[in-house]
Amino acid sequence: MKLALLFSMLFFGTYAESVEDQLLPTKLRITVINGLGNYVEGASVSIYENEEDYRASENAIANGETNKKGRVIFKDLKPMAYYVEAKKGDQNNNGEGVLTGTLSEGKTNRVNTVIE
Repeated sequence: MKLALLFSMLFFGTYAESVEDQLLPTKLRITVINGLGNYVEGASVSIYENEEDYRASENAIANGETNKKGRVIFKDLKPMAYYVEAKKGDQNNNGEGVLTGTLSEGKTNRVNTVIE
């Protein structure tokens, strides 16, 4: 009886984890700050899958605008590294926080980028 209970706990626990991994989207939360460390509201943020598209500012896979806390969230992404372009007015993040690390699947990944 105890063995059957243990087996069912292990089976359903493993099943629940695999279902959870499939249901949770991979997200990227980008926080845009300025050189003083203040949040930048209203910055345009785009993400790209490769450097060529990033450099040409073409074929962004997602675009967004930061909220009052300088954040924008992109959902349903592949677990890979992305190029980030952030700008507001004449400020941008060229050379600062341009490439993310590889995103963890099924998680909300967080990165900061500085615009100056």
